Amino acid sequence: MQRPIELPTHHCVVRPNSWNGTNTRHRVTSQVGLLSAFLLSALLLVPPSAPGAEEPKGLYEMEVLGVATEQESGQTTVLLRGKEGKQELTLFIGPFEAQSIAVPLQQMKPPRPLTHDLALSFLSTFHSRLRRVIISDLRDNTYYATLYLETDGKELTVDSRPSDAIALALRAGVPIYANDKALAGAKSGEKP
Repeated sequence: MQRPIELPTHHCVVRPNSWNGTNTRHRVTSQVGLLSAFLLSALLLVPPSAPGAEEPKGLYEMEVLGVATEQESGQTTVLLRGKEGKQELTLFIGPFEAQSIAVPLQQMKPPRPLTHDLALSFLSTFHSRLRRVIISDLRDNTYYATLYLETDGKELTVDSRPSDAIALALRAGVPIYANDKALAGAKSGEKP
């Protein structure tokens, strides 16, 4: 029988009488913030990347027009359009991903939190927040996105599927961007 993994108490619980000053408080807050970013990335099944990564140039803020089903193939898509330009991006996603995006678009409030609601609640509990998402790349017919999180005054980036990034951004009310590299793939007519 395996024993459950136990974290040392000072890493996850702070008792009011155990505070020895701001250094201890800062260390615990920092550890909790980093732990929350790690657990969010584990929840989304993607590895965290280096903190403080620079944003790529050539970003375009996008708006989500909706989710749709392509008539010919029956494949579900999410449609994005540049807020100030004529950039368009269509991402092929699964039906469950489409539902995760449609819920906040239709301003529906489920009776219990869905996975993306839980992820944002988890971030908030540990004083972290989602700042923006960037659809950042197209490689081997697969789009990639990056979540930009703020925790303890530091910016962390987490690799993400674009559908998860969009679902989180819509719920958190943060901007969604696409960069030149991702948009160039959309213009080339590739169907990821």
